[in-house]
Amino acid sequence: MFAGIFVLWIYDGKIKKEQALHALFAGILAWVLVAFIKSLFPTLRPFMLNGRPTDVLIPPSDGSFPSGHTATAFALAVTIWKHDKKVGVFYLLAALAVGVARVLANVHYPVDILGGAVLGILSSLATEKLHLKA
Repeated sequence: MFAGIFVLWIYDGKIKKEQALHALFAGILAWVLVAFIKSLFPTLRPFMLNGRPTDVLIPPSDGSFPSGHTATAFALAVTIWKHDKKVGVFYLLAALAVGVARVLANVHYPVDILGGAVLGILSSLATEKLHLKA
């Protein structure tokens, strides 16, 4: 998804530098907030409780709630959607796919995905309020 922003900015011209920076900052903000919340409320991941293996190369060792991947994906997606609805729909579907994949990979619960999505959306909205200039 990050590479897609670069392609849209450099090669396609569908988003401007300022919009790309908004998306990147929103993603970083979401990731930082997730790390902070995980440090306050460590929760066991599904594979730690159910004994089933994960479908990821490196099983995570931090807390489960909220999903950092989903938060970052939704932060990017909502920011892009606010600037370009057509492209944003694809980003929103990709963000949803990230969340579903994390549950199917046995590394998150559905509530982790919901929490990550909400955090990502809020990060995007906060970034838009700050209105960073390029």
